[in-house]
Amino acid sequence: MKKFAIAAATATALTLTMANAAFAQQSTQAPMTLAAGEVTKAKEATSDTWITTKVKSDLMTEKGIPGSDIKVETNKGVVSLSSTTAITESQKEMAVSITKKIKGVKAVSADGLKAE
Repeated sequence: MKKFAIAAATATALTLTMANAAFAQQSTQAPMTLAAGEVTKAKEATSDTWITTKVKSDLMTEKGIPGSDIKVETNKGVVSLSSTTAITESQKEMAVSITKKIKGVKAVSADGLKAE
């Protein structure tokens, strides 16, 4: 128990030290401007994560599509589909169609899907 307390105290001290260094390196912009920029980044990241999860979920539950073989990445609403396993052209078209229907998707790139 004593080792855990020492480890926890050390982790807390390191975290606070790193946080102080990060705050010290920030630019001289107004705090509200910095906060607004961070909120925008957080919203984009959350939205991209949600889109990726939704696409993956829909592909996994669709019959006839090997959803577990398709990798999904999202960057600012642009979804990239790829696979190391070959799929049919109709499966590729269906995966793209499903992805395009999801709210927040701006574009779909299926260049990484290997079609037979």
